[in-house]
Amino acid sequence: MSQNSPALFADGVLEASVHYGVTRITLAQSGSDGKPVPCGQLVIPVVQLPAFTNSLMTLLKQIDSKVKQAQQAQQGAVPAAPAESAPEAPPPGSFRFSG
Repeated sequence: MSQNSPALFADGVLEASVHYGVTRITLAQSGSDGKPVPCGQLVIPVVQLPAFTNSLMTLLKQIDSKVKQAQQAQQGAVPAAPAESAPEAPPPGSFRFSG
């Protein structure tokens, strides 16, 4: 990511629409009252939306795989505990993927 690219933090989608072949996704953050507030808009040509979505799905699968690997590594290093009391392992702190 270049230094001139803005970074947005979003923890949800407020709304999405399509107008004249362009998808507009309004991103949201949880406000101080817990309600979502808009924080930016993602604009994607409709013809590019499937490729963009597939990239996100691939990223999600890679993250899931890394989390499972970390959980298996943690379980291998710690004696097995009953399933009810075993805390879920946190995801790895940092990793990079390329699309």
